[in-house]
Amino acid sequence: MSDNDTKVPLPNLEAGGLAADMDQAPLAPAEGEGGGKSAADLEAMFDVPVQVSAVLGRAKMDVGQLLKIGPGAVLELDRKVGEAIDIYVNNRLVARGEVVLVEDRLGVTMTEIIKAERS
Repeated sequence: MSDNDTKVPLPNLEAGGLAADMDQAPLAPAEGEGGGKSAADLEAMFDVPVQVSAVLGRAKMDVGQLLKIGPGAVLELDRKVGEAIDIYVNNRLVARGEVVLVEDRLGVTMTEIIKAERS
């Protein structure tokens, strides 16, 4: 499998919508071209709650080490500074991104969409 099979380019949402910055053909046929679906057809799904997690990194340790952790302890993660973080939706990896600061809160900018493999 090549990198092209797993990366989908992100559209420029500030330049007038999804299609304004996409270099490739639309993902679904246009209306009248084979009965393609529009966003309005998915409106019933918009209120379905999902769990979104941004994982900075992971660490493995014994229970004894875990019990010794206290305030001020440093927990070393398996990622390097500047390395992309994983973004999960309902425990499924869907994207990678970078941590950003939005006013006084942390956020995530998605830099790569992970295309799901269908079985």
